[in-house]
Amino acid sequence: MLDIDLHSHSRVSDGILTPVGLVERAYRNGASMMALTDHDEVGGIPEAKEAAERLGIRLIPGVEVSITWGKTTIHIVGLHVNEKDPLLIDRLWHNRDGRKARAERMGERFAELGIEGAYQGALKYVTNPSLISRKHFARYLVEAGVCPSISKAFGRYLKEGGPAYIAHRWATLAEAVRWIQEAGGIAILAHPGRYNLSDLAMHELLAEFKELGGVGIEVVTGSHTPDQYLEYARVANRYGFLASVGSDFHAPGESPVDVGCLPDFPCRVNPVYESPVFMPNN
Repeated sequence: MLDIDLHSHSRVSDGILTPVGLVERAYRNGASMMALTDHDEVGGIPEAKEAAERLGIRLIPGVEVSITWGKTTIHIVGLHVNEKDPLLIDRLWHNRDGRKARAERMGERFAELGIEGAYQGALKYVTNPSLISRKHFARYLVEAGVCPSISKAFGRYLKEGGPAYIAHRWATLAEAVRWIQEAGGIAILAHPGRYNLSDLAMHELLAEFKELGGVGIEVVTGSHTPDQYLEYARVANRYGFLASVGSDFHAPGESPVDVGCLPDFPCRVNPVYESPVFMPNN
């Protein structure tokens, strides 16, 4: 098992635990290094840093930037970003602007499907008013007994192309990589196995990401199956990417992998945390 987790979420975006609670859980699980990578938000990093210093964990300041590539929503993780950078903070605010209007439209779509009160139900799970997400709707659907699990809620209603899905125009891939770099960080493609892309489209995404300055892809992640660990380890080696690892943890009992509880890479790769680029630039 690895004691490193470079992708996790707190309630500052769509997780359940506070930044402090998240760090404490990672510590209890044996982690020595972790990154807080909330969606389009860096506000939880100061609290997480204090908790990590108290417990003796190395905290990597991070963010997960939502982008639109073609017609697909893709996530880019930034590691070692300067969470105090005012330009990054402003850019992330603009990227998440519009979530409320999208969520209201999703609520209307659910009402058309015969599920009343979904928007208000989702709001009960929101702790950051500017960051209502599909995850919050999924939690409400489970609470209301409409779906038995978060994954079923996404599969039935909330996945791209699903009956309650509302598209949103996020940043471009080039913008996300540049924002991360200009904030002192390095860009990692999150959970590539989760995207519904053809082999050709995946090749185009990886090639463009590489050309723009992306340095790595997630290989071992809670969003991948064990078979995909090996598949994307080989992809990382083939394209010359560093290999990252992250649970993508959101909540106890909800996420398939607990924070700080990840298996080792399935074959030889170049881990991002062993690379010279994995150094704070701020």
